[in-house]
Amino acid sequence: MITEEIHPCLQGIVPSIMVTSSKDGIPNATIVSQVYPVDENHVAISNQFFGKTHKNAVENRHAVLQVLNPENLEPWILEIYYQRTETEGELFEAMEMQLEAIASMSGMSDVFKLKAADIFEVRSIRNLAEAKEI
Repeated sequence: MITEEIHPCLQGIVPSIMVTSSKDGIPNATIVSQVYPVDENHVAISNQFFGKTHKNAVENRHAVLQVLNPENLEPWILEIYYQRTETEGELFEAMEMQLEAIASMSGMSDVFKLKAADIFEVRSIRNLAEAKEI
């Protein structure tokens, strides 16, 4: 469940890292501009450049996402599961507006264009700073 504690990580201030793998198990890591909270159990990932990442998510459905708290750079790991892709509607428009703001602040307005919003169910959330060695 997405708690208030993790919401600062989902504001788009610090880019996130998403790791997927193909159906054959070949890993792929990519930088994600925007992880958007949809509800207490789902996030939407901004799909701007994804080719391999989106293909992997559709084929394998399982992915891992690292997000950082912008206040202290505390890392969190989310295990996520692909549900669907949206290319229009209220969620897409809200993400498009937020992405435009992120792009404007980073001088990347000509580069950051939202193609789609990939929706994922959040299966688990773990604070890496609190993880104990085995």
